[in-house]
Amino acid sequence: MVSIFLNGGPIMWPLLVCSIVTLATVLERLYFIMCEHGRRQPAIVAEILRCVEQGDPVGAVKAGENSRDFVANVLTFALNHRSESLANATLQAANQQLKRFNRGLSILDTMITLSPLLGLLGTVTGMIHAFGLLGGKELDAPQAITGGIAQALIATAFGLSIAITALIPFNYLNARLEEARHDIQDAASQMELQLQRLSGSTAKPGDAP
Repeated sequence: MVSIFLNGGPIMWPLLVCSIVTLATVLERLYFIMCEHGRRQPAIVAEILRCVEQGDPVGAVKAGENSRDFVANVLTFALNHRSESLANATLQAANQQLKRFNRGLSILDTMITLSPLLGLLGTVTGMIHAFGLLGGKELDAPQAITGGIAQALIATAFGLSIAITALIPFNYLNARLEEARHDIQDAASQMELQLQRLSGSTAKPGDAP
């Protein structure tokens, strides 16, 4: 394995760095997703919405203030700042939570694009070197050229392997990001409708619409 790596040429070293960065990012992100899944508390989210529906926003805040569920955190932050602007508070809290889910995706996206390009660069430079042997080894040129091309293709294979390996977790993490976005939007929309219903029911008959 080491000999194959060394035969790939100098471009294998930046590819090795790409593979390490990719592996570290994937492991960290998967650990984050596992932790967030373990912190989910749908019962707390349901309790917050129930309190809001019953006209008890203070009780809803108390129910969610100690929760580690990201949806409960968004709802609690929005309720605490509803006097200023419920929509803006919800958007601010949602962006803060989704930023945590989005962290590392740009790195994986870069590695997916960069690794095959580095592999192609290694192949091109290896072929240039192989064909450069034509001037000094006429008789042995075919063997030298085919051997050089075979070595050059190692870089392409390595780069493609990194990109393929990173693509699967990249799509998985994107799916978890969208799932978190939908969970927040659903809960926030439900809470907003309940608050609007409460404000409408408390309005007096003679009040202007």
